[in-house]
Amino acid sequence: MAVSDAALPEARMKLIMELRRAHISDIEVLKAIERTPRELFVPAAFKEHAYENAALPIGKDQTISQPEVVALMTQALDLNDRIKILEIGTGSGYQTVILSYLCRRVYTIERHRPLLDEAEARFTRLRRHNVTTRCGDGGLGWPEQAPFERILVTAAAHDIPPILLDQLAVGGMMILPVGDDYAEQNLLKVTRTEGAPQIENLGSVKFVPLVAGQPDD
Repeated sequence: MAVSDAALPEARMKLIMELRRAHISDIEVLKAIERTPRELFVPAAFKEHAYENAALPIGKDQTISQPEVVALMTQALDLNDRIKILEIGTGSGYQTVILSYLCRRVYTIERHRPLLDEAEARFTRLRRHNVTTRCGDGGLGWPEQAPFERILVTAAAHDIPPILLDQLAVGGMMILPVGDDYAEQNLLKVTRTEGAPQIENLGSVKFVPLVAGQPDD
């Protein structure tokens, strides 16, 4: 249900309660979501829907993820203020800002320059000074800053990308959706070990595909 500007704070609290009912129990994650104004990350036409537990379009055939999925992925990362994380797919910057409250530094990559420009303006407005951005092919990662203790991928890969796994520290964790289409995607928690990675399936999700290269925009 759409809400007015005056009702946004109440809608935000209702969303937090909904996330609690969905078994999001990490208090720090809930606090980070509560302090992040989702209405700043959606187009004006969708502002009144900002605190619905739903994905919303942000342009360039991309979406801002469903809050419940954002919370689930963030909780699964098990973050603290010593961790350096790589995010693949900045999008609107909503997930990035939430991460920035929970870790030491976020390195985030977006392939669409217009989306990244808008996200960077939001980071400045919200004074998120521990976010470093890059416009490029997220599938290549950020080798100059590797290894990362955590990697978060916000687009669905066909399989676990070896390039990204190589940039993960031993003992580090990557959360990513894997699958060829919307009907068969699973959210995986991948922990790098000295041997074969440990993989845990966190459930079904729906994400846009992870695309190689950069568009002409």
